[in-house]
Amino acid sequence: MLIDSHCHLEYKGLVEDQAGVLERARQAGVGGFLSISTRQREWGQVIATAEREADVWASVGIHPHEADGHADLGEAALLGAAEHPRVIAIGETGLDYYYDHSDRQVQQALFRRHIAVSRATGLPIIIHTRDAEDDTAAILRDEMEQGAFPALIHCFTASADFARIVLDLGLTISLSGIVTFKNAKDLQAIAGEVPEDRLLVETDAPFLAPVPNRGKVCEPAFVADTARFVAGLRGVTPEALAETTTANFRRLFSRAAL
Repeated sequence: MLIDSHCHLEYKGLVEDQAGVLERARQAGVGGFLSISTRQREWGQVIATAEREADVWASVGIHPHEADGHADLGEAALLGAAEHPRVIAIGETGLDYYYDHSDRQVQQALFRRHIAVSRATGLPIIIHTRDAEDDTAAILRDEMEQGAFPALIHCFTASADFARIVLDLGLTISLSGIVTFKNAKDLQAIAGEVPEDRLLVETDAPFLAPVPNRGKVCEPAFVADTARFVAGLRGVTPEALAETTTANFRRLFSRAAL
C-alpha cells in the first residue's frame, strides 16, 4: 500500500470528481491521502472530506503565496483548527521567492507562526520552499534551537547541500513526480541517497503529473508511478519502497494511526 503524502483534493481538476479520483487511486494501490490546505477558507472543506473518507487526512495552513492575505492570522486560529482529530499536519507553509506573490517578510513571519504551532501541537509542519534555500535553512536552524519540531520538505527540488542541511536537522524529504522528469538528474541523484527512514512520496495533485502521465491533470493514483521510478533509482522493489514510505508516513504523522 502507498500513501500520497501531499495532494489537494479540493482543487479544480480533482474536486469535480473527487469520489472517482479516490476510487481510481485505491484501485492503483494507494491506501491513504493527506489532503493539504493552502488558505484559511479551505480548512473546512479539507476537514469535511477527511471526516467523510476514512483513508483521507487533513492539514491546516497557509501557503506562502497566500501570506499577504493572512498576515494577521495568529497562532490561535491554527491551534484551534489543529484540535480536530482528522487534522494530522500543519501547512503547507514556507517561503516562495520564485513567484514572490507575497511580501518576503510576511512569508517569513507566517512561516515562524506555523512552526510555533507545530512545536506546540507535535504535528509535523509541511514546508514549501522555492528559490529560498538560504532563508528557509536559516529559519529552520534558528527555530530548532528554540525547541525541536517534526517537519518535512514537500515536493523537494532543492540542492544537494540543502538536502544535507535539512536531513541534519532531522527533517523528512518528500518526492513528487518532478523526480521522473528527464531533466531532473540532480534530483534523481538526491533521491537515490535520502536515508531510508526519511523518505516520502507524493503527487501534489492536481499538479506535476509524473512520467508517463505528463500533460494530464495529476491524480493521487499517479503516486504509484513516482514510487516505481524512485524504487528503480534506489535499487529496491516498488513493494519495498511502498512499505518503507508508508511506515515513514505513519511514524511522522502519528495522529494518522489513531
